Amino acid sequence: MILEHEIPNGSKLYFGVSAKVKRRIENIASEILDADGFLEIVTPIFSYHQELSIADKRQLIKVNDAKNNSLSLRADSTIDVVRIIEKRLGKNTTQKKWFYVQPVVTYPTTEQYQVGVEFMGEKKLSSVASLANAIFKKLEVTPLMQISNIKIPELLVGMFDTLTIEDFKHINIDKFISLGEEWLTKLVYLQYVEQIEDVMNIAPKSIVVELQKMKDLCSEMECDNTVLAPMYYAKMLYYDELFFRIIQDNEVFARGGRYKNEDLTSVGFAIYTDAVCEEIISKEI
Repeated sequence: MILEHEIPNGSKLYFGVSAKVKRRIENIASEILDADGFLEIVTPIFSYHQELSIADKRQLIKVNDAKNNSLSLRADSTIDVVRIIEKRLGKNTTQKKWFYVQPVVTYPTTEQYQVGVEFMGEKKLSSVASLANAIFKKLEVTPLMQISNIKIPELLVGMFDTLTIEDFKHINIDKFISLGEEWLTKLVYLQYVEQIEDVMNIAPKSIVVELQKMKDLCSEMECDNTVLAPMYYAKMLYYDELFFRIIQDNEVFARGGRYKNEDLTSVGFAIYTDAVCEEIISKEI
């Protein structure tokens, strides 16, 4: 028996203090993004193309439209935002900087509120990563920024026959070290930008090129609380190179990176409002 006051597992309920904190997060993010030239967009909760951005199709909540075409509830906003602006708005706008404040939902009943940012046609990840840092600074939240590069795991899989992407998804450190390569061991333990030159001096050229991108990103941002994680692999369909996560303990507050949709390269990130809200409330109580 389901009682009248029960809500589905994974869904969200905000009231009183929590609703006020949630709105504060959204307002501060909106003010900072608006000041930087971003315009807001609100996309439909229903989508015909969510399979383009979700790696695990089982996460989609599917329904049918009036003509029996298959569609799903919005489980990711990034590709939908880019697709709608490119294909629907098209020549009616030259605006490239967009943000959204809206939830996504995944099977069976999980809701996740987000503040998302997309800078279409931009290749420098620092242009949006710096904004993420500015939002957290204004919120007086001081998490860690972890910088990765999706191409490094992909290159390593091509170099070593015994490695697979699954090894990086599960961070199989023992297997990496067992290969007996000094530069690879140094890469595994690379954590701070001050250590990166030691790895670049002995690593293969293709790895050096990708490490340089990570080093450049660190130098372009104003963020003291930064670590490197070159062996991390993001479980997303569209991120293809530089990538960052903003984390505290085991909680992810935000993540973003460079991605491609068809021929358009863009950068963006999403702040996970629910996790940030819990952090702020825990500090203020």
